[in-house]
Order: sequence, then C-alpha cells, then structure tokens
Amino acid sequence: MSQFVINMLFVGASFALYFGIAVWARAGSTKEFYVAGGGVHPVTNGMATAADWMSAASFISMAGIIAAGGYSTSVYLMGWTGGYVLLAMLLAPYLRKFGKFTVPDFIGDRFYSRGARLAAVVCLILISVTYVIGQMAGAGIAFSRFLEVSNSAGIWIAAAVVFAYAVFGGMKGITYTQVAQYVVLIIAYTIPAVFIAFQLTGNPIPMFGMLGTHVESGEPLLAKLDAVVTDLGFAAYTADADNKLNMILFTLSLMIGTAGLPHVIIRFFTVPKVADARWSAGWTLIFIALLYLTAPAVASMARLNLMTTVYPQGAEAPALAYEERPQWVKTWEETGLIKWEDKNSDGRVQFYNDANAKFAPTAQERGWSGNELTVNNDIIVLANPEIANLPSWVIGLIAAGAIAAALSTAAGLLLAISSAVSHDLIKTLINPKISEKSEMLAARLSMAAAILLATWLGLNPPGFAAQVVALAFGLAAATLFPALMMGIFSKRVNDKGAIAGMVVGLLTTIVYIFLYLGWFFIPGTATFANTPDQWLFGISPQAFGSVGAIINFAVAYTVSLASEAPPKAVQDLVESVRTPKGAGAALDH
Repeated sequence: MSQFVINMLFVGASFALYFGIAVWARAGSTKEFYVAGGGVHPVTNGMATAADWMSAASFISMAGIIAAGGYSTSVYLMGWTGGYVLLAMLLAPYLRKFGKFTVPDFIGDRFYSRGARLAAVVCLILISVTYVIGQMAGAGIAFSRFLEVSNSAGIWIAAAVVFAYAVFGGMKGITYTQVAQYVVLIIAYTIPAVFIAFQLTGNPIPMFGMLGTHVESGEPLLAKLDAVVTDLGFAAYTADADNKLNMILFTLSLMIGTAGLPHVIIRFFTVPKVADARWSAGWTLIFIALLYLTAPAVASMARLNLMTTVYPQGAEAPALAYEERPQWVKTWEETGLIKWEDKNSDGRVQFYNDANAKFAPTAQERGWSGNELTVNNDIIVLANPEIANLPSWVIGLIAAGAIAAALSTAAGLLLAISSAVSHDLIKTLINPKISEKSEMLAARLSMAAAILLATWLGLNPPGFAAQVVALAFGLAAATLFPALMMGIFSKRVNDKGAIAGMVVGLLTTIVYIFLYLGWFFIPGTATFANTPDQWLFGISPQAFGSVGAIINFAVAYTVSLASEAPPKAVQDLVESVRTPKGAGAALDH
C-alpha cells in the first residue's frame, strides 16, 4: 500500500469523525452556538481548550523553532504554558461568573460604554484574523505534503472542512470536534517521539530520553548535539540567551498574550459553574503538558538526526553526496521547503552556519563555499518520522495530527470572529430587537464570511506566518489582557480610561512591529533593520506586546484618575464578580 493511500485513510477517517460529530452536535439556539449550551464538563472543556490552543504553531512550528534555536527559544514553552496559569488564576473564573457570551460583552458592560465594546470588537477581530492566517498556512503545508495537492488546494480543503462543522455546529459542534482533534493530534505527536527516543537513547519516554545517553556515541544526547552543531559553526544547542531583558519581555508577552486570546477565553463561558472554569484551566494545562513536555525532545532529536543525515561520519569527513540523499529529502524538495544549491560544485551537501565569521577559516579549509542546504523549520515535526525511517502508518498519523491541529484552532478563532460580529455588533450595537432565529442566521453568515476571509488571507498572506502570529500575540497582550484585568480587579478604571488604554496599546504595538517587520508586512517597507542592534533598548518586535500592555495600564489609570469615577452600580458589579460564589447560566441581553 502506497504512502499516499495510507495518508488518505488516516486523514479521511479523521474527517469522517469530525463530520459525524458536526451532525450530532448541530447547534439549535444562540446559546448552543455561542457557549455550547453552557453545560460542558470541565474535563471535556479542558481537552477542547487544549486542542483550540495547540495550533499549527504548536504542532508544526514550535519544535522546529526550538530545533533551530536551542535553549534560547524555550521562551515559547515557558510563555505559552505560563499564560494558562494566568488565565486560570486571574481571568477564567471571574469572566465565567460574569456570565455573558463574549469578551466584548464583559468589556462593554463593565466599562458601561458602547465605545469600549466597539474597541474590544475591533481588537478581537484584528487578533483573530491575524492569528487564523497562520492556521490556514499550516493546513496548506500539511495538505500539500501528505495529500499531494497544491498549497492553494490544501487551504480550500481546510476551509471546506471547517465550514462543515463550525457553521452548523457553532461552539457546540466545535467543542466536541476539538475533543476528537485533541486525541488525534496528541497521539500523532507522541507516538513518533516515542519511536525516535527509543532509537536514539533506548528510553521510550521522550523527555527522559532527551536527558539521557545517546546510544551510538555513549555521550549524553544534548552534549553530543552540542558537539555536532558547534563543529559546524552554529551556537551550542544548550547555550544561554545573550539578551536577558528581551527574553524576559518576550516570555511575558507570550504569557499575557495567551491569557488575552479571545478564542481561548470564550471556552471558559461554556462550563456550568465558576469552579468548573478554574478546573477547566487546570485540565487544559495537563493536556497541553503532554505535548509541551515532548516538544523539546522532538526538537533536539530531530536536529541531531538532521545533522547526522548530512554528516554521517562527522563534520570533518565528506558530507552526504546529493545523489545519495534519502527519499524524505527528495519528497520534501518537491514542496519547496527543502532547497539545495551546489555552491562549490562538489556534488555534496554542505550544511553549516556561513554567517559565523569566526567559522569562515574552518569552512575554507574544508573547501566549503557557503551553506548549501535550506530547511524550513516547519517541516521538522512533519518530516521526523521519515528522517527516522519509521513505519508508513506513523507518517499517516502525523498527517492527520497536523491537519487536526490547524483546523481545531482555526475553528475557535472563526467562532470568536463570528460571535463578535453577530452578537456584539449586530445584536448589541446595531439591532437589539433582532430575533433569536435572525441572530443565528447572522452568526452563521458571519462565520461563513470569516472562513472566506481567512481562506483568502491564507492564499495571500501579508507576511511570514511567524510575523503574523507575533502581531496576534502582541495585540492580545497590549489590548484585551489589560482591559480584562482592570475590569475585574479595579473599581476605579472608567470607560474613558479603558478606551484610551486599548487604543494607545493597540497603536504603539502595531507601529513598533511594523517599523521592524514592514508596514502591513509588505516586503521592503521596514523602517529599521530587524536586528538586535537596531531594536529600541534591545526589545524585539515579538517581545513588544508586554511593553504595549504596560503602556495600556499606565494610560488607562492616568485617564481614569483624571476623570470621574465609574457609577456605583458598576463598582458593585466589579465587587460581585470577585465574590467567590457560583455563577448561573451564561446570559443573553
């Protein structure tokens, strides 16, 4: 049986499961569409939230980023998991107690302002639209490789699948589909990792294998990896980060960006009680930990496998002859995600850090004329089973898992956009007398429109996925997170302060990111080079969300203290939200 047929069987079976759930869990009311009826069990919600969170970025890109950058890129692990601790302790239970459908619902009522609600809707749509681009791009990569279709066709297939279960099922359909997607993606991620860990270290538990001994050399695996990469001019895999300030701010930005992501927050409106919201966050952390504790092992082992594939006898011995390259290299070359250029015409693959000036004399002695191999970080997880010569069914499993990861997060983001448009814009701001039937129609139409927009942006991305995701986290950190925190824990912040804080946080973060990554991510339009020596105080664009949050807090408090205090009823509302008592059902207006 060919690999293509195996991939089709795994992916087809997962799609059949998603469609079956969509038919079974079709939403029949606005409450079911927005919050799945408000009766989701905490364990179920924890699993669905984990799938909602573990996007294509987590499944496909994170291990690749860590594999390429080593220890210094572990900020992604710390920031993303730390964000859930903030969410569990500071936001989820209080927002559930408030008892509404959406994030703009809370902000609009807490700050007693249509303007605040509108500002929250704009921020939510900007965050969700920018983030969903990366999911569609990830789905395109997975489809194009495993189903042997074009990237564009892959994105259209992904859009059709999401349309089938998200438009009709709403939050109810998405919740139970995401439970299935979590099971698919976690099995797909861990089984290859177990195989590879056992191959390289003799230990089937990846996280322990990474800290164990490399079977072939008898050295600790990480020490072996350090020796291999430094002998090719790269920084040691376990080397510390040079810029501690940027590392701290980047971790903080990811943490509060995670806690402010609207598609994650709305999941905590689906449980019956306040305590369930906190338990949901705890279960989510457990389910995420299964992947996030495995990712560093996958990254380190994949990097070692890649380097030893190119240099089977070590860096000083002749490199891999291009004509003898393994089948997985040929397969990925067809996608354009691996490229080779024979710069010294020796027919061999030189893979080293040609940007390291100190390594240049060594490279010259070896007869190398520049790095010849370009490997896209996003293929590390997807190609891992092939690199390690694992069975064909494992590759099919990876295909289903990668697609599940992209689709689960895309569906959550699209629901957040749909809810903001139909509930917060149309029902609350434009036509409060709209019937439930008409609101359901508006919700489904806005979901369909959001899918079309996400598809178009996936086909015509405004920049690299990493740039767009950096903007999404920066905006969530600088806009919604401070507004939610002040709304819950400060009775003094008023409508003017909240609006001013969100607007200033939004603008400063967007401008700073565009200054270094290009205006609207258009190539060649960056004002400054995106290099550490050009960053303001050494703060990278990806880390600026935390600075934007500080600016938001400062502006909101300054404006609030310079104007009148919130009405007594609003201050009582803040007090009641913080009172540790159970919450009733999610409320409509």
